[in-house]
Amino acid sequence: MSPTLHDVARIAGVSIKTVSNVINDHPHVRPATRERVERAIAELGYTPNLTARNLRSGRTGAIALAVPDLALSYFAELAGLVIAEAERRGVVVLVEQTGGDRDREFDLLRSPRLKLTDGLIFSPLGMGQGDGDRLRVPYPMVLLGERVFDGPVDHVTMQNVEAARAATQHLIAGGRRRIAVVGAHDGEVIGSAGLRLKGYREALDAAGIPFDPQLIGSTTMWHRSNGARTMHELIDRGVEFDAVFGLNDTLALGAMRVLQESGRRVPDDVTVVGFDDLDEAQYSIPSLTTIDPGQQWIARTAVETLLARIAAPAPDASPKLLLADFHLAVRESAPLP
Repeated sequence: MSPTLHDVARIAGVSIKTVSNVINDHPHVRPATRERVERAIAELGYTPNLTARNLRSGRTGAIALAVPDLALSYFAELAGLVIAEAERRGVVVLVEQTGGDRDREFDLLRSPRLKLTDGLIFSPLGMGQGDGDRLRVPYPMVLLGERVFDGPVDHVTMQNVEAARAATQHLIAGGRRRIAVVGAHDGEVIGSAGLRLKGYREALDAAGIPFDPQLIGSTTMWHRSNGARTMHELIDRGVEFDAVFGLNDTLALGAMRVLQESGRRVPDDVTVVGFDDLDEAQYSIPSLTTIDPGQQWIARTAVETLLARIAAPAPDASPKLLLADFHLAVRESAPLP
C-alpha cells in the first residue's frame, strides 16, 4: 500500500499536524523538525493526496500565469521559475499567453478558464496606467511588470529606473560619452522602456553629459531581430557612438552581432550593456555585461504572495508593492574600467 500521512508522522516522530504543516510549507516549523519530516517523506516515497486535500479546502491546487510572449526569453525564463517555485509548494501552473494585446488581456481577466485555478500572476503589456480598475477581479491576483502602478492588487516588480541608471553609470565610468540606446518606445513614460530611458537620462545628467536624441534607437517588441535592425539604422544614419545600452538582453545581443559585422570591436571600440541577465548572456561572444533585475526573487515572491492571498483572503487589505534588488553582472562586453 502507498505510504500515508500517519506513516510519515511515525517515522519522523512527530504529529500528523506537524507533517501537514511541513507539506503545506507553513513558516512556523523548526528547521530540525522540517528536516526530519522531509527525510521521512523521501524515505517512504510519500506523495500528498492533492485531490482529497483540494476537495476539502475548496481549492483547485492550480494557479494561472499570464505573460505577453513566451518567444521573448525573459518571459520564458520567468515562466520556468514560477513553475518550479509553484511545484515546490505542491501547486501546478496553467500558462496563458496574451501577445501583449490590450483586448486579449482584458478578455483573459474575465476568462472562464480562470475558474480552474485559485489565482492569477499577471504580467500585462498592452494595458496602461489608466486601466487599473480592470484589475478589480473576484479572485486573488499578483501583478508583475511596469504597465500599471498603484493598482488594487499586490504588485511585484523591479527597480527599472535605478538599475538602468547603474548600467549607464558603468559605461560612463569606463570613459564612454556617446552612449546609444536600443529599444526605446516613442512617447512611453510608464513601462519598461520609458522607465529605463529615464534612468539612462538621469545618469547622463549626473555626469554632465548632454542628452542627444540622435543616440536613441526606437523599436517595437524587444526581439533580437529588432535589436539588430535598430543598430543597423543607427549606423546607416551615421550616428557616432562608443557604447550601447540595450534595454533588454535580446536587443543588446542583436545589436552586438551587427556591431561585429560592421567591423566594430566589442568592447574595444564599443562597449555593450544589456538588461535582464538571461542565461544566454553569459555564453555570447563576448559575454554580455547586463543588469540582473532579481528575476528569481520576483518569481518566488510572486508565488509566495499569491498563495498567501489564496490561503487567507483579505479583500480590505492594502495592496503591497514589492521591489526586487538588482546588481550589475560585469562580463566581457563592458569590463570594469
